Amino acid sequence: MLHIRSLREGLPLFRALNSDIRISIMELLYQEGPLRMSAISDKLGITAGALTPHIKALTDCGMITVEMISGKHGVQKVCCATDESIMIEPTQQHRSFNIYETEIGVGQFTAYEVSPTCGICTPEKIIGVVDDPRFFASPERFGAEILWFGHGYVEYMLPCFLQSNQELVEIQLSMEISSEAPGCSEDWPSDVHFSMNGVELGYWTSPGDFGRIQGIYNPSWWFRNWNQHGLYKLLTINNTGTYVDGGRISDTTLQELKIDGSSAILFRISVPENARNVGGLTIFGRSFGNYPQDIRMRVHYRDKEDACEK
Repeated sequence: MLHIRSLREGLPLFRALNSDIRISIMELLYQEGPLRMSAISDKLGITAGALTPHIKALTDCGMITVEMISGKHGVQKVCCATDESIMIEPTQQHRSFNIYETEIGVGQFTAYEVSPTCGICTPEKIIGVVDDPRFFASPERFGAEILWFGHGYVEYMLPCFLQSNQELVEIQLSMEISSEAPGCSEDWPSDVHFSMNGVELGYWTSPGDFGRIQGIYNPSWWFRNWNQHGLYKLLTINNTGTYVDGGRISDTTLQELKIDGSSAILFRISVPENARNVGGLTIFGRSFGNYPQDIRMRVHYRDKEDACEK
């Protein structure tokens, strides 16, 4: 989430979005995921030279990042939207909370129960063989950066660094996920459920298992008819409810999760066998798909003294 805490702080963002072309660029990135600059030029019908200042304006305000990626045609620039939610609080003149971030590798789950079709891979190879859940227990899983299953769950132990004089304001988890079809299918809905510390947070319905367009970060050996990329999802839990990409999915709040810093946080992502749409799950890490990250956690917290003053 891009958090603007005053109107003056938001000036670079407001200026950047005061352009039909830059709005079109952001719409493309939200709809299609990361794109090469050449692809953006082609889709908008403008030259690379005309595109460059628009990309710079969006980069300067934090809306996108640009990475250099080596490919068959040399080094190319890839543009990626940094956030899919923007919060503007024009009356807030200073930050009333602190933030810490961490990333959990896709293969660093602490519990699992999965059913075929399934598999787990490092950036270099498949771990074991596909469609055999036993290999989810392999020690090699800690280096895995993609996994998939037909139904079941994986559970991660997330670190909680809160001190006794601090309290949670918000937890955000971002990840690239999709459904899991045999092979791939653009139309393959799946109800992906989220829970934390045993409390159900709600679910998001993935529309498909995407294979039409090749994933930007997939290793060269990755099979072209397998899962290519997912969708970037932001799960947010705060004192008002639980949200995916800013849309409420349940009334579950932080208070119900009973997180106090004395223990780790258990986060489960699953596709139950009795879900309405049992279309499986794929989780992409930084070496697969379209986003160079694993499961990223951002924790907003503040001192209890600050909370008492408000």
